[in-house]
Amino acid sequence: MIEAKNIYLSYDENKYIIKKGNFSIKEREFIFIGGTSGSGKSTLLKSFYGEIPLKHGSLNIAGQEVFGIKSKPLRRLRKDIGIIFQDYKLIKEWTIEENIMIPLKINGYSSDVSKEQAIKLLAHVKLSHRQGYYPNELSGGEQQRVAVARALAHNPKIIIADEPTGNLDDYSAEVVWNLLKGANEQLGITVVVVTHRVPKNFGIRFRQLSIEDGIIYEVS
Repeated sequence: MIEAKNIYLSYDENKYIIKKGNFSIKEREFIFIGGTSGSGKSTLLKSFYGEIPLKHGSLNIAGQEVFGIKSKPLRRLRKDIGIIFQDYKLIKEWTIEENIMIPLKINGYSSDVSKEQAIKLLAHVKLSHRQGYYPNELSGGEQQRVAVARALAHNPKIIIADEPTGNLDDYSAEVVWNLLKGANEQLGITVVVVTHRVPKNFGIRFRQLSIEDGIIYEVS
């Protein structure tokens, strides 16, 4: 599902954040990526959906080579990816239902189908009682559940999550972890999560990668 060969990433030509990156992630795997602050975890995730271009190497995501990717194939690739951010990135002027509909509309679904899917997903993340609410009317944990629903809306092959529980209390964090585990186990979605702390007693099989001094290695 994801294969990196000798990838290099940087914001500055004089300093590589990721260097000689080599790893592979199989379909339906659950992957944690760790490392200290500033080690390049978020940078690596951003390269998966083309926000940060590779300097060198090969990065294949869901059958698409990302190095040097043009705008049209990049748009197609992003249809296979659901993204969850630490700070939710919900549009405050839109209801949570409308926020969930965004990737569906982008992918060409009708308003009726998009709304029906959004309502189903609100039920899935146990927020049906908040339908019609705006993001600022929800707690942080509830907003992140909306973000998970939005990531699931268009049936992606891969979910990428950047510190999805970093701002949440223990209860809300557990809810989000359970939703991600469900996406992986029940829907067969490949899940890649950046986190400072892998939850204890996670309950499903996972692999862990770590980044240190720009080098990506597997934690045994």
